[in-house]
Amino acid sequence: MYYFCEVKVHEKYIKRCIELAKNGLGTTYPNPLVGSVIVYKNEIIGEGWHQKSGEAHAEVNAVNAVKNQSLLSKATIYVSLEPCSHFGKTPPCCDLIIKHKIPNVVVGTIDSFSEVSGNGIKKLMAAGKNVTVGVLEKECRELNKRFFTFHEKKRPYIILKWAESQDGFIAPAHKEIPEPVWITNVFSRQLVHKWRTEEQAILVGTKTVIVDNPRLDARDWKGGNPVRIVLDNCNRIPKESHIFDGKQKTILLSGTKSGIEKENLHNEMMNFDGAFANGISDILHKNELQSVIIEGGRQTLQSFIDAGIWDEARVFRGSIILKNGIKAPILNNILFEKQLLKSDELLIYRKS
Repeated sequence: MYYFCEVKVHEKYIKRCIELAKNGLGTTYPNPLVGSVIVYKNEIIGEGWHQKSGEAHAEVNAVNAVKNQSLLSKATIYVSLEPCSHFGKTPPCCDLIIKHKIPNVVVGTIDSFSEVSGNGIKKLMAAGKNVTVGVLEKECRELNKRFFTFHEKKRPYIILKWAESQDGFIAPAHKEIPEPVWITNVFSRQLVHKWRTEEQAILVGTKTVIVDNPRLDARDWKGGNPVRIVLDNCNRIPKESHIFDGKQKTILLSGTKSGIEKENLHNEMMNFDGAFANGISDILHKNELQSVIIEGGRQTLQSFIDAGIWDEARVFRGSIILKNGIKAPILNNILFEKQLLKSDELLIYRKS
């Protein structure tokens, strides 16, 4: 019975670690999301989360938040991810825990990054700490699904996103003006901009840029802009397109040398034949991009679906009827979640 109560107490504080960690979504890349709380006599005496790469880690912020530092030698520190044991932009958090003589350490999940990967746990145990590992491990791994996918699968966490009409079209067959035709309402469009602040990159194909001339920024939500990834096999995208405005980092993937030299533009060559989705994933991994939203068009989206290289699909279904046009991608997966956004439906799928 005591053990059951102890587990429930550990879960309570790891849940708080996860809540804190989520505050860093979109700002910690390439580092993971981490939250930490310090508990003494069933009271939180300090808490913190990792806010930005290069700045203090969650454990440091939690320790610094403790007003009476003498309590640390009798406390328990909870952390959603294994404390780091190596020198990066900041010193190892293991050394901090050892320095302050914190006797008990409870960890949500082990860090699979090669520089850590259990070494933090070993170092703490060697220093005589009472270490508990694997509390709410599934939830802690879900928190850092981007980080774990990048390091374990050697590719970014891939989110497919599109909007379709009630009758299953993502765009009309023809447009006179190169700008988007809105299928969804303003609430859905604002949510998309919020998502852009949370992911590291956004990717579109050639036709999407030519037909819609998108900015691919997050102007309708406070936060940073994603890196723009643009496919242009035959160099057909006009040089005056918004994606060449230099306002955010842009990577242009071409089959032949593009010859376009613009501010904030990085040209990358790739083979558009064969394993198309794999090639893109490899390039994004090489550029250390842990997550990407793929916004189209249909051919690009379907290529990733057919190759089985994706993790989530976020599909908006608007209230309008187009009658004809470009059909939505075909996705034969079980629905994970459904939300209503006024007149729109948001259907979320997870790859099994």
